[in-house]
Amino acid sequence: MMSSWLVTEKRSWPEWLALQVLKVGPIPKHLALIMDGNRRYAKLHEQETFHGHIAGFKTLTYVLAWCRDLGITEVTSYALSIENFKRSKEEVEGLLSLASNKFEEVLNEGENLAKHGVCIRIIGNLDLLPTYLRAQTAEVVLMTRNNTKCFLNLALAYTSRDEITAAVRECAIAISEGRLQETDITPRLLEQCLYTAQSCHPDLVIRTSGETRLSDFLLWQSQFSCLFFTKVLWPELSIWHVLGAVFHYQRHHHTVVAARKQAKLLYDRYELEADQACSPDDPECGCDGTKARKIRVERFIADLVERREKTYHALSTQLKEIKKQQQESCEQEQKSEASGRVRVIGECGERVVSVSVADPSLLKRVQQRMLLEAN
Repeated sequence: MMSSWLVTEKRSWPEWLALQVLKVGPIPKHLALIMDGNRRYAKLHEQETFHGHIAGFKTLTYVLAWCRDLGITEVTSYALSIENFKRSKEEVEGLLSLASNKFEEVLNEGENLAKHGVCIRIIGNLDLLPTYLRAQTAEVVLMTRNNTKCFLNLALAYTSRDEITAAVRECAIAISEGRLQETDITPRLLEQCLYTAQSCHPDLVIRTSGETRLSDFLLWQSQFSCLFFTKVLWPELSIWHVLGAVFHYQRHHHTVVAARKQAKLLYDRYELEADQACSPDDPECGCDGTKARKIRVERFIADLVERREKTYHALSTQLKEIKKQQQESCEQEQKSEASGRVRVIGECGERVVSVSVADPSLLKRVQQRMLLEAN
């Protein structure tokens, strides 16, 4: 075990052989995971639900290691759905606490993550998260942003409906402010407004626990992905399940590639229609309406990216302030505790008594009285 997030383990010869055989065929670049079955796993083993989520995180670390061995460079994990907030207060608080603890571990493992080139991104509606957790996610994103070997996208407070709604809202506001025209809106532009704008679409989506639905996860992005459903509960997932999913992807790879080629042609046609609908007398670009559209879109996307960057930096600054206040509060408590401790040495031996005394003179009188009683 290298760290809580980066796991290394020796492969048995059957595992090594299977890895080498699979690498002969196409390997998915991007794997998406719906980690279902943590609660059922805990119930099956007569444990609290929280222990199921802890076991589920451990499985995720192993999956990341298997992906590195396979050559899968990007993983998106459905860590917390917006729908999960409807669960019991105890379970929701446990999930948020677990997430906060794991992010704190990430912040302490920056050098190790940089060494292995791990970039962590967060997708989801961060406004729904507690202030401290939201600030932690921002700090993690900023700390690992320059790592480029492999990418881990954690979906927190996420659903596709919320993601697509947010993207449409951004475009609608831009149109109302005159930064975009209605004809500028294309599927490709909407994709650039999604939380996953920096990622390629997932090639393979795995869901555990026997459920055969996507549960509002990457609905836009997975329209041309290979889907693999398995009955095993997430904490019980093994490398053989993942290898089986990759083999399933290889068998259907040609249909995925063909569908994506068709989608690209369709997207190109939408953009051509958008160009044809542009006003030919744009004052900024003369009679070139196509150029005007591209400039508007580029400015809109650049502004969107800049605003998101500013949000991350503001949250990171907030995290530093919170930690500073916590440190000061801890030091103050230690001083208060030290000022309230009285060490008395007498014939009966040494004893330490804690008292809550704010006045130093009164503390001295208490100490003298206790000394007399001890002797």
